[in-house]
Amino acid sequence: MNFILSIVVSSLAVVVLVLVPWIGVGALDLRGFFGIFIPYVAMFVFFAGLIWKVISWAKSPVPFRIPTTAGQQWSFPWIKHSKIDNPKGNIGVIVRMIFEVLTFRSLFRNVALEYRTKDGYPKLDYRWEKWLWLAALVFHYSFLVIFLRHFRLFTEPVPGFVHILERLDGFMQMGVLPVRGLGAPGVYLTDMLLMLAVTYLFLRRIYVHQTRYVSLPADYFPLFLILGIGTTGILMRYFLRVDITAVKELAVGLFKLSPKVPEGIGVIFYIHLFLICSLIAYFPFSKLVHMAGIFLSPTRNLSNNSRMKRHINPWNYPVKYRTYEEYEDEFRDLMIQAGLPVEKQPEG
Repeated sequence: MNFILSIVVSSLAVVVLVLVPWIGVGALDLRGFFGIFIPYVAMFVFFAGLIWKVISWAKSPVPFRIPTTAGQQWSFPWIKHSKIDNPKGNIGVIVRMIFEVLTFRSLFRNVALEYRTKDGYPKLDYRWEKWLWLAALVFHYSFLVIFLRHFRLFTEPVPGFVHILERLDGFMQMGVLPVRGLGAPGVYLTDMLLMLAVTYLFLRRIYVHQTRYVSLPADYFPLFLILGIGTTGILMRYFLRVDITAVKELAVGLFKLSPKVPEGIGVIFYIHLFLICSLIAYFPFSKLVHMAGIFLSPTRNLSNNSRMKRHINPWNYPVKYRTYEEYEDEFRDLMIQAGLPVEKQPEG
């Protein structure tokens, strides 16, 4: 599919998702449907889909050791062994997984293939993809901080770590965008970083022709959806008035399974909530599910001990074979006549 068509289809899908609660709440006053029913359905789909996905992965047989290796395998004591990039035991695998999950170590080592012209001749060259690694790291950690900050809407009293995150994240102060007489809200740095990172990932997908060639609507849709969530969140905080007390009342009720839709919540909140629910429900069936898949990936969670242990495919059909000793016993005389070496000399 042409990348322009993919972008148009994905963006129109997000526009439709915005219009649904806008009409449903703004015109039809379906606040209970969008404030209670949709969040519960989204969470059910998320957990059911994630459990189904994990079970299907766990049932997939992995008879052989196929870890991705990027260093020297363990062999002789005098040869230096790469304990993280080519682990031979579980401890090395655990360390490797920690670095992979927390720092995206394999993405940091990623290189891009490109053709360059040098002295009038085409040359195949490789370059580091550090900007991609940085954008991915900023995006994921910004998303994590924003997720943890939202705990203030679900808990009473608010946990101490949430206050710490808010102080660290909101050390900047906005003095030019007062919200209808309520003062100038503090700017959360992760809000801006998240939007910048997602925008970069989108532009990179268009700019790099190899990535653009393999991109489908399923690759653009999550980016537009997250941009929509971030945009509506920024609008609520800095531009449009939302009754945060009523929002917390709704959130706490949902969390305690005793939901009630209070008055005074603006339509923009329901659009924001519906986009979040769409992302949650879409998560198990998209590429975003790599968050759980990384822990079940045999290229990451297996040690490379093929030199220490023989791994046999458990569903191979039985094959009748004979050992070399049996083979030599049968053909020893012929091997000697042909001048082939034998391990055991004939008797007599």
